[in-house]
Amino acid sequence: MGDATREDGLGLRLLTALSVLAATAPLSMDFYLPSFPQVLTSLHTDATQVQLTITAFLVGLGIGQVVWGPISDRFGRRRPLIVGAVATVVFAALSALAPNIEVLIGARFLQALTGAAGIVMSRAIIADRLQGFPAARALSLMQTITAAAPIVAPVVGGLLAGRVSWRWVLGIVFAITVIQLIGLLTSIPESLPPERRAARLRFGHLGSLLARPAFLGYTATIAFTFALMMAYISTSSFVYQRVLGFAPWQYGLLFALNACGLLLGGAASARLARHRVHPVRMVRIAVPTALGCALVLLAIVLSPVPTWLIVFPLWVAMLSVGFIQGNTTALAMAHAPDAAGAGSSLIGGVMSLVGGAISPLGGLAGDDTAVPFALVMAASGVCALAAFIAARMSVRRDPRSEAAFA
Repeated sequence: MGDATREDGLGLRLLTALSVLAATAPLSMDFYLPSFPQVLTSLHTDATQVQLTITAFLVGLGIGQVVWGPISDRFGRRRPLIVGAVATVVFAALSALAPNIEVLIGARFLQALTGAAGIVMSRAIIADRLQGFPAARALSLMQTITAAAPIVAPVVGGLLAGRVSWRWVLGIVFAITVIQLIGLLTSIPESLPPERRAARLRFGHLGSLLARPAFLGYTATIAFTFALMMAYISTSSFVYQRVLGFAPWQYGLLFALNACGLLLGGAASARLARHRVHPVRMVRIAVPTALGCALVLLAIVLSPVPTWLIVFPLWVAMLSVGFIQGNTTALAMAHAPDAAGAGSSLIGGVMSLVGGAISPLGGLAGDDTAVPFALVMAASGVCALAAFIAARMSVRRDPRSEAAFA
């Protein structure tokens, strides 16, 4: 089949199916963000509790990814994927039917815990097949396709918010998990043959990978970049609608605009990887840019200038994230060639746990101020830059560790 990605060893159908696996979780978060105020009123709770549904989801993703990676190294990619996808369908249905905020938080946690299998395996399957520049390009392309989820989800969610119950919105999320399961069953083959699987189920690789300084540094860079993005995502509904006074549909469009920046960054990154531009060159520019945007955003919310000006640095920050995530993931996975599943687990697990811990901090001062989320974005940017510098210092001591990009 003459797919655009054939020269990299992946067909477009497989890459698209993997992207759906990776996109279902963020779509499940973003789709009902415009309905947060409605959830707050319907379940008689407060903004912090509603934001905890995001935190619980991210914590579930973090724990789930740590568990699913070693399982996939032992039993292959496809069977664990099917088990996780079926369970995700069940818990997505429970989320839509939740009678109170406590059940909703628990159901979202379990949905993420089981749905994490798709995120882990999508990266691991690419690592099973590709290395070096082709891997960087495939990961960036996957992120580009995945970015379509946050473009469509908030727009549709914003149009639905106030017109239908938030339960119907989560009902659509349930339908998406069903589509994910069908795509898995029809389009994703096994990529880890029995002779390459671990002889037994073990989690020791997780600790050994954390002892590799470059892998740890790149993983921390990914995690804090994700935290920067999640500080925005988890608070955006309240900031845009309560602080800036935008209607739900306006919020959805602005959120989609920022998602377009993420998509553009991923697409440009994939194109540069095709021309063998080293991932480090892109990340070296993108991380300081994201940090600079966060600092500009903080200056805006602390000054007397119109607060709506934050839409500009937010867009550039999301563009920068599009350059960072795929390239840094490829760099990290280059340091885990012997345990792709465990490496993918740690990347996703640390990313989700850090994002989950940080995401509610933006709402600590209430839902009528943008200062906390700007502070959290700036602090996350500082940590991401420090982690990337530490990773590069480690690689300079052992340049052969990234020979795949030579």
